[in-house]
Amino acid sequence: MDTYHVMLYIHLLSLLVGFSAGMIETVCLFRLRAAHTLEAAAPWGQLAGEIEKAFPVAIVGLFVTGAYMTSDVWTWGTSWVVMSIVGLAVLSVQGPLVAGRRGHAVKAALMANGPGPLGPEAQRMTRDRALWTAAMTNEATVLGVIWLMVQKPDWGGAVATLVIAYAVGLALAARLTRQPAPEAAPAGESAV
Repeated sequence: MDTYHVMLYIHLLSLLVGFSAGMIETVCLFRLRAAHTLEAAAPWGQLAGEIEKAFPVAIVGLFVTGAYMTSDVWTWGTSWVVMSIVGLAVLSVQGPLVAGRRGHAVKAALMANGPGPLGPEAQRMTRDRALWTAAMTNEATVLGVIWLMVQKPDWGGAVATLVIAYAVGLALAARLTRQPAPEAAPAGESAV
């Protein structure tokens, strides 16, 4: 067993930790969006708050092991290496500065709501555009980086991969943050 393959193994473990945490966070967002009471929302918000601790570990693991493998086998100017670092930088900034902060704003709205049915502000915050955008684009970016690591494209392909991945994340977030249409009054009844 050589050092390169140990680093590759740790790199893949870091990737699994980060992606799994992201998927758990995504499930939490869907469950928060579906919640109609604080009691239904609280466990999902709590889990999302706990899982965010995994992201820095995954990012450090990915960068340290990736740096070793790049220095050992690749070069720092290789297209897919550079764009993978760009993707990791996006995750490193967007995660805590957007998703983390907006997640805390959702928590504050839920706490201000208090027990019982979620009021309009709390319901609106469960569909917070910035939070969903960060979550969806982060997961899509990770999938794009995985594509880069497997395919190792030239510059055009590497840039296009991350642009397309981010655009898919943006489109998903736009779709998932739409507010539900107000319920229409049944025929024969007038809305007050």
